[in-house]
Amino acid sequence: MNSLKKQSLFNLMRSLSLILLLFGMAAGSVWAILAVPAPVVDYMLEADIRKEAELWRRRVVLHMEDPEASFESGSISPSDAHFLLLLPEASDVYRFRLFTADGEIFWSTRPEEIGEYETRSYFDSIVAKGNIHYTHKGRTTTEIDGMELHINDLHSDMEHRVAEIYVPLMHNGHFDGAIEFFTDITERRSIFIDRARMSLSVLTGIALLALSFAVAVTFRNNRANVRQLNERNKNERAILDEQLRLAREVQLLGELNEWLQSSRSLDELFDMVARFMTHILPNAEGSVYVYSNSRDVLDGCASWNGGNHKEHIHPEECWGLRRGRTYEFGSSEIDFVCEHAEPHDGRNYYCFPILAHGETVGLMHLRSTEGASDEFQTSKKLAQMCAEQISMAIANVRMRDQLHDQSVRDPLTGLFNRRHMNDTLRKFINFSQSTGKKLSLIAVDVDHFKKFNDNHGHDAGDMVLRAVGSVLEQACDGEDVACRPGGEEFTLIVSGTSQEDVMTKAELLRQAVEAIVVRYGEKALPRITISLGVAHYPAHGTMPQDLLRASDDALYDAKAKGRNQVCIASGAEVEPRDPNAQSDHFGPDQPEDNAAA
Repeated sequence: MNSLKKQSLFNLMRSLSLILLLFGMAAGSVWAILAVPAPVVDYMLEADIRKEAELWRRRVVLHMEDPEASFESGSISPSDAHFLLLLPEASDVYRFRLFTADGEIFWSTRPEEIGEYETRSYFDSIVAKGNIHYTHKGRTTTEIDGMELHINDLHSDMEHRVAEIYVPLMHNGHFDGAIEFFTDITERRSIFIDRARMSLSVLTGIALLALSFAVAVTFRNNRANVRQLNERNKNERAILDEQLRLAREVQLLGELNEWLQSSRSLDELFDMVARFMTHILPNAEGSVYVYSNSRDVLDGCASWNGGNHKEHIHPEECWGLRRGRTYEFGSSEIDFVCEHAEPHDGRNYYCFPILAHGETVGLMHLRSTEGASDEFQTSKKLAQMCAEQISMAIANVRMRDQLHDQSVRDPLTGLFNRRHMNDTLRKFINFSQSTGKKLSLIAVDVDHFKKFNDNHGHDAGDMVLRAVGSVLEQACDGEDVACRPGGEEFTLIVSGTSQEDVMTKAELLRQAVEAIVVRYGEKALPRITISLGVAHYPAHGTMPQDLLRASDDALYDAKAKGRNQVCIASGAEVEPRDPNAQSDHFGPDQPEDNAAA
């Protein structure tokens, strides 16, 4: 009866909750319809205006005779001025003005503004850095030029929404100037808001109808549930203990699965398994084995409840692994003891092969504790479910490790790819900033690589790339990282090494590549040479892109000087060097003792 009352009360509370939810949704919908569209529409309008501003900028630039000279000199030809005056009539722009890089207005639809300077801070902080600046504010009709082109009611004193957008003009990364456009978005904004409110009204109506239907169905179901509860109450007492046991097992299995899926490594996973299995199967001693990478033995990984595991076992030592299914000792008249279970004292045990994606990845061994044989036998199904949970968790951890490795590795050479290179370089720069540790970058490019593909085929080219990648990988010491950003380009990140030693390392790399012989078929490929460019942090840059650009420039310099040599990036002061040390330019034709420091 107590259960019946509780269930009835629960049904009543659930019905009341649905009714309150219905009223809450109705009130919230009204608020959303009236208040939400405006900010959303403003965001959408901003995106549209930004795209249109790019089109306006292109129209201005394309129709000017020499836009770059005009913005640089701050003067404009009469033909350009005539075209610019026509732009408001052929677009939604009612006013615009042109700025030099210093912020001076050198042309405007309002001639009286010419010669003034833009003093607002965002011109230098945002626009001059190549970014578009957008804002919109309310203006009266009298503040809008050429109002007859944009609205029908000339005598309206209503406030209009005007979008102001600065579009920078960049040429080869240099800020030449900017154009500020003014456009009246009042009518468009009003239309967008009305459409958004209409859409929200339709969706809200559908949602309210669906929720009303759910409330009606719930009330009807509650009446039927009350009739069924009287019959259920007679059976609940008999199965209550069993349900509590099953609920506990399900809860523990759910928690086990949740924790196993969040594990970051196999060691952490096995520690979780040992702790959970102690509570899930208190009447069983257990251990877990996992196949090694060579798959010739299984490594012992964890044990619990007084059980112990061997360091290694062979697959032939377990009847479960040999037969490919669960082996239960003690359930048949004739049984054979697994070798890994020796010494055996006659207690029942299970051997569960751990399967994942159709492949056996390990073994879970469970043995009954003293005097708990009956409880142990009834827990077989639960033990099987635990084995399945463990198997999927092991497979997920291994797959996650494999996918992570594939995401940061170049499949051809095995070196790290561009993504990992950028992340690693950024971390090294942050570490160098905080600790002062030295950091250098060596850019490598295979000379005349296209000839290998053209004359010997792409397979030969792949062999050349693998050979060069192998040399770079062997040259990595300590924290050095070898990467292949793409094509025939390679990068070596060198940490904690002096600049002179970095130059020496680069020269040794050049010599090592020059010395390798790659055989393709029955003949050897032509001699392989590389050009190298070296950049140091912070002398040649403090940002990843700056260091990469500096090393690339040095690499191009090495190629321009005849390839098969090392060049250091120029344009910044580097640390003093020994006059007898190697120069910043190495190559087969430049001896070390004659190179300039």
